[in-house]
Amino acid sequence: MSDICVIVAAFNAERTVSTAVRSALCQFGPEVEVIAVDDASTDNTFQCLSAIACEDSRLTVLQVSRNAGPAAARNLALSRTRARYVTVLDADDLMIEGRLAGLLALADAGGWDIVADDLYKVASFREGAPKRRVFSQQQIGQQEITLEAFIRGNLSRLHGDRGEMGFLKPLIRREFLVRHHVAYDETLRLGEDYIFYAAALAAGARFLLTDPLGYYALTRADSLSGRHSASDLAALVAADQRFGHLAGLTRAERAMLREHEIETQKRWRWLWLIEAVKSRDLGEIARCFMAPPAVIATLLSNLAEQFVLRGRAAVSPSRKGPGA
Repeated sequence: MSDICVIVAAFNAERTVSTAVRSALCQFGPEVEVIAVDDASTDNTFQCLSAIACEDSRLTVLQVSRNAGPAAARNLALSRTRARYVTVLDADDLMIEGRLAGLLALADAGGWDIVADDLYKVASFREGAPKRRVFSQQQIGQQEITLEAFIRGNLSRLHGDRGEMGFLKPLIRREFLVRHHVAYDETLRLGEDYIFYAAALAAGARFLLTDPLGYYALTRADSLSGRHSASDLAALVAADQRFGHLAGLTRAERAMLREHEIETQKRWRWLWLIEAVKSRDLGEIARCFMAPPAVIATLLSNLAEQFVLRGRAAVSPSRKGPGA
């Protein structure tokens, strides 16, 4: 039994996955294993992973025939490991040596079920490249995170630009997940980590947050976390609604969850409305507005803004010079 299993879900990640996996295998202190799942990539991701596995037996490479998303890939890896703790590493990120040792020391010393460190966002892994913390630009120290605080930490109006707590990559006690039947929601391709961590907290997990220990998240316009469709957002709304029906949630937790759902509905219904307008489907347009008042107000505000912008563009004088 290893101390920590690092789970890497990879889809068309041939450019970055080797760096990510090697950064996990280079961790010192704890006994580390890595399970990488090739999620039906169409590039050389599987070949890259297989080459490393030939060099290091601590890497297990799994391959699926149908792309099912990171949630399904992570559940597959969770079913294969017997490590004391598990953690996720995105296929385009990396961690520096000693990070997992630091997280494990905190988890074992305090009996925490989840220990997360704030992350660094970077545009490149070049030495000296600018970095910015994901969740808090201030020192955190060590803070216990409740379910209510966690959901609040995922509100876009407070922590937008990929600064939500769902982007953290904590160390999680595997025995807790097994005992409470906590797994990833495979209907999600967006927000799957947020719902996973929230489910663990709702089951009674003790969650510690601390300052960065060395996880670097590469920000790219074409990353999976940076793009989403109306259907992805609709699935996350449905997940929030299912979560809200769990027994034992406090009034404050339900209120915060509802606020997160409303935020997501605003984004979902706006994308849905754009698609409906493009297709000139009056029925779909009407259904977009079958929403809570706050969502309707946002849709109307967005429409008014687009009307003004298009009007200005229509009447703006040509920038071409005379005789052009």
